[in-house]
Amino acid sequence: MPTKRTARDQRSLRLATGTALCLAASFGLALPIPFLAPVLALLFLATLNRPLPFKAGVVLALVAMLTTGVGLLLIPLLGHYPVSGLLLIGVGLFMVFRFGLRGGNNLIVTFLVIGLTMISAAGTASFELALLVIGALVKGLLLAVLVVMVSHGLFPEPANAPPSPVAPTLAAEEVDRVALRATLIVVPAFLLALIDPASYLPIILKAVSLGQQSSTTTARNAGRELLGSTLLGGVLAILFWCALSLFVHLWMFFLWMLLFGLVLARKLYALSPTRFSPGFWLNTMITLIILLGQSVQDSAAGKDVYTAFAVRMGLFIAVTLYAWLMVHLLEQRRVSPA
Repeated sequence: MPTKRTARDQRSLRLATGTALCLAASFGLALPIPFLAPVLALLFLATLNRPLPFKAGVVLALVAMLTTGVGLLLIPLLGHYPVSGLLLIGVGLFMVFRFGLRGGNNLIVTFLVIGLTMISAAGTASFELALLVIGALVKGLLLAVLVVMVSHGLFPEPANAPPSPVAPTLAAEEVDRVALRATLIVVPAFLLALIDPASYLPIILKAVSLGQQSSTTTARNAGRELLGSTLLGGVLAILFWCALSLFVHLWMFFLWMLLFGLVLARKLYALSPTRFSPGFWLNTMITLIILLGQSVQDSAAGKDVYTAFAVRMGLFIAVTLYAWLMVHLLEQRRVSPA
């Protein structure tokens, strides 16, 4: 007699299948910045245990257009008054992270951070590139919503499933410090992207992920959580690339992502318990998707994939080490006597 699947079984299957399906669909449809859609689908599936109606998805896409459009307004300021523009973006990031830590919608926070950083950085190169990033985000968001609906149809939530645990809220006196820490993690990646937006936009996405992950990380386990997940994501990306090289096909891309997703989803939902937090495994999957997606794009463009991967991985590690340093410095500042 077959055993009945538990809620965690369904969620792990849903997350792995949805992420793999969205990855294959995004690259198959040749969407601009194709790794954005699977990252968004992963975030939806990891944080929402109920399907998002398509109408809500359309509304969310409109919200994404409005929030990311903030970056378009900052482009002239960065061009003519760069110091004032940088200060305004820094203050804006602090307020956005502060809003999220006080219980604001995490998706709105993510879109606002992308608008303040990725869109404005892309606009310093060309206004068309900024519009391309916004279009890629909206298309990726709509695809992610559609894939999440399909995934919930394939693996529905059990009727007696317990509600997801509510994330613990920070004390009021800790909100400003953690928001400042997240801001300091994202700003250097934004400054790097200003040098060459087309090449360094993924670094901003990685920094945003680290900034949000650092809100639940303490100085004691920061190295293991932040650096460990980044290194593991890089190792898995290398293994994935080697496996995919055996037979290059879109269906194999889907199947390999499904396999890697199932292994990581079992860790994330504690079906195979580890000492690492769910945020560790979520950040590992995000790093894997970004690195892998960029390598596939480099290969299609005829670039040296291995050199580009080494440079990108080095930048990811540098950004992660900087995030670890910020966690330690601000933690010491909190515990030191006045």
